Amino acid sequence: MVRRLLRLLAGPVGGTVARASVRALAGNPALDRTNFRGRTVSLAGGPALALGATAGAVVGAATGRKAGGRVVAATAVAGLGAGAVGFYDDLVGGRPEHAAKGFRGHVGALREGRVTSGLVKIAGVGAAGLVAAALLPRKRAVDVLLGAGVIAGAANLFNLLDLRPGRAVKAGLIVGAPLAGSGIAAGTLGAASALLPADLDEEIMLGDAGANALGALLGTAYAARTGTFGRAAALAGIVALTAASEKVSFTKVIERNALLHRIDQWGRRPAGAPVDAADEAGERAEEALWEVRADRQAREALGGMDDRQAREALWEVEADDPGTDERDGRRRPRPYPRG
Repeated sequence: MVRRLLRLLAGPVGGTVARASVRALAGNPALDRTNFRGRTVSLAGGPALALGATAGAVVGAATGRKAGGRVVAATAVAGLGAGAVGFYDDLVGGRPEHAAKGFRGHVGALREGRVTSGLVKIAGVGAAGLVAAALLPRKRAVDVLLGAGVIAGAANLFNLLDLRPGRAVKAGLIVGAPLAGSGIAAGTLGAASALLPADLDEEIMLGDAGANALGALLGTAYAARTGTFGRAAALAGIVALTAASEKVSFTKVIERNALLHRIDQWGRRPAGAPVDAADEAGERAEEALWEVRADRQAREALGGMDDRQAREALWEVEADDPGTDERDGRRRPRPYPRG
């Protein structure tokens, strides 16, 4: 009776913690980013999903009959571990010293003596997956390695999908539906569902923190219910999709498939819909204006410009350099040039 009650509560607990976390983090300017359409969104969705999904999944994991305590620990390690290193990459990954593209780029940077945030994320997600898999009931080395591959691979795959509003969460709901009987999956999906409206409305974004945690927890839910063959089959599919992402764009594939495109667009702002871009750009220009004026060299450069002339000059800077990151289509801010 208690286990059944906890399983029913897993989803609501995940959703409640996720929403509370978003409210607590909302308004922090350090988390502001610009998405693929130039709209300012908050990275608060990432840590909020990681915390909410892990909380709900832990409650759900306590309902399991096999090695309950160890499964709870595995769930916590997977969700919080993958989310933490993902959040670190979200915060510092845009800095020049962390610049690298793909796994080879991060390894190349290491050979140059640079430890990039992306490499830290790769190592951290892998370690979290390995520890989580080792805590799950099956103890054979092959099962642990396959389980680690599924958990870490799923975390990475969901991160590759997180290029458009709501896409990663929708994929999680579809993939997790067959696992809904698992308390781990129920808690995870409860948190993801709670944040989906804000993600679709481009108020928040998951970032690496949210996407990694979502994938890692669903991978843990799957690994906890399957044996050697099931884990091997899932890992083969994950590896195939990951390898395919190096050759083709998931976004282009989705756009060319009518069904996938319809699912991807569901709930999202239609292309060309007003997103208050002018208002937001004006706010950014105003903020930049006062930052520039606070600098003596910039004030000299502005000379006798009045507010309107200075604002127009800053608009030209924004138009000339949108700061687009080709890797994921998100815009990265850069400092305005000084006088």
